[in-house]
Amino acid sequence: MQLKRVAVTGMGAVSPYGRGAGLLFDSMLSNKSGIRYHEELERFESIGPRVAGIVTGIDMMEIPRKRRRSMSPMSVYALLAAQEAATQAALSREKLADGRTGLIMGSTMGSVHAIEGFFRDYLADGKLDQVKSTLFFQVMGHSAASNVAQAMGINGRVLAPTAACATSCQAIGLAYEAVAFGRQDIVLCGGADEYHPLTTGTFDMLLAASASYNETPQRTPRPFDRDRDGTVCSEGAGVLVLESFESAEKRDVPVLAEVAGFSSVCDTGNIANPDPEPLYRCMLNALDDAGLKPGDVSYVNAHATATVQGDIAEAKAIALLAGDKVPVSSLKGHLGHTMAAAGVLESIACVDMLRREVLLPTLNLDNQDPQCGGISLPTSPGYGRISVIVKNNFALGGVNCSLVLRAAEN
Repeated sequence: MQLKRVAVTGMGAVSPYGRGAGLLFDSMLSNKSGIRYHEELERFESIGPRVAGIVTGIDMMEIPRKRRRSMSPMSVYALLAAQEAATQAALSREKLADGRTGLIMGSTMGSVHAIEGFFRDYLADGKLDQVKSTLFFQVMGHSAASNVAQAMGINGRVLAPTAACATSCQAIGLAYEAVAFGRQDIVLCGGADEYHPLTTGTFDMLLAASASYNETPQRTPRPFDRDRDGTVCSEGAGVLVLESFESAEKRDVPVLAEVAGFSSVCDTGNIANPDPEPLYRCMLNALDDAGLKPGDVSYVNAHATATVQGDIAEAKAIALLAGDKVPVSSLKGHLGHTMAAAGVLESIACVDMLRREVLLPTLNLDNQDPQCGGISLPTSPGYGRISVIVKNNFALGGVNCSLVLRAAEN
């Protein structure tokens, strides 16, 4: 069966920098940090971190009340990102509703804020009198996907993967396969998450959250750095529009980049600590899917969250794949870890790196950890021709994903 080539024709983002895919990349290019001191964490004495990447400047009232009642902030972020991506891709309301356009949108889980609110009321007196009927639509695992589909009138294939940190990378991969196999002509894909202190608390319990830079939040997280002390949790949403090259040509819309390969493999060695071999195999499989070899790679966008085990395992895997000949960076130093949105927000930045021919370095990388040696980690932007990017997202639980992105002119 002849597979269709898959184009990126639209991008949308809501991030700790604010609203807009352009703002996302421009902020990163200017070495701006999206991490701030977060006062809400002060009410949790047992949690050490006091920093997070929080979305600001979003007016929930922009969404009509009919739609907003079933949405938590996560779904609002997802809808705003999807609308931006659809506008760039010139998708009309009719095209969104023609049955040949789908949506694949994931999140780590439903709204933790809504879940907390429910149990606060219920456990107080064991009654459900105060629970609003729309609450379920905020806490269900496919809340973001359902709310975006309803608001935008998308009645093709709708999927909602949930794989923690690898969620939106999986969403892009599943969308790529749906378009490549002709199951859908167009798919909006990505992920969203809203911040809750329990997210930071969970990483803190795992001894994987940054707590040493509370007074200097813009100095953390520090992927691959000798002085890193863990990840910083953030929130946001991102959406890519994927479609076949034939569809893009027929609709006369610009191709921003190509999704050329995808792989997802499971590391069954340990549910929490990654093994370099499955990570290496995941990247190699994605390149094979794209019909490419390690020598074709221009840049690797690492998942690296600034945890000791994760950074070291990924560095070893990348060294196996490409040695020190290919530049590598993580964008977590800029954004923190946006959880289910990480894969797509970082992929949006990768698309812009291909378009603008500039590689973003790892923010806060001052002293490379010797245990992360064997790979090339630039500390300043690099300018020049970029053809092929391998983009990684690796989740707790052993769910590993890699994408291959290629410059549009190829």
